[in-house]
Amino acid sequence: MTTPSQPPTGDSLVLSYLDLRKAIGIIGIALPIMLIVGKYIIEGPGTPGSISTYYHTDMRDVLVGSLCAIGVFLLSYRGYGREDNIAGDLACIFAVGVALFPASPDWPQVPTPSQETTGTVHYLFAAALFLTLAYFCLKLFRKGTGTPTPKKLVRNKLYTACGYTMLACIVLIGVTKLLPPDSPTMRIDPVFWLEAFAIWAFGISWFTKGEGIFGD
Repeated sequence: MTTPSQPPTGDSLVLSYLDLRKAIGIIGIALPIMLIVGKYIIEGPGTPGSISTYYHTDMRDVLVGSLCAIGVFLLSYRGYGREDNIAGDLACIFAVGVALFPASPDWPQVPTPSQETTGTVHYLFAAALFLTLAYFCLKLFRKGTGTPTPKKLVRNKLYTACGYTMLACIVLIGVTKLLPPDSPTMRIDPVFWLEAFAIWAFGISWFTKGEGIFGD
């Protein structure tokens, strides 16, 4: 006769939360790399104009699946209090929204009116997601109890850097939307790299929160 398993408590519960945070971080760090490498192997060299427009390549399922996985993990996240939980739930909604409402196809393709509408919704969800993730870095992740350890102080600096990196990327992506499609700047796919850096900042911050680096 088997004994029913007990819910995790104490150290095992802490470990499970750290593993959850690291899992979110690993997906974020790996996502741009998987998209670049996967498209290169399947379709050949070249990158779309943004991470979002990988939806219109053979890497669509990887993009959508990763965003949905991040959303589920964020929904499962529980922090120090109600504020953390609400932020996690909202980030889940925004991540799933980014996945379900694809970006418009790249120039020179001409998007249909419905694709333009869907693309607008996509970028609203994406902006809301990154703003929420920046809030995690700049406010929620920096919280703690008692006197912070030296490594906690290092982690706080890293959270701050990641949070401001995401905010800067959001602003710069907005600036690129003001440029003409045939601008020389657009030839280096600035939106793609800004989105990639924002996602990497998100992934690094959550991997750090799981004490994947600078752990006590």
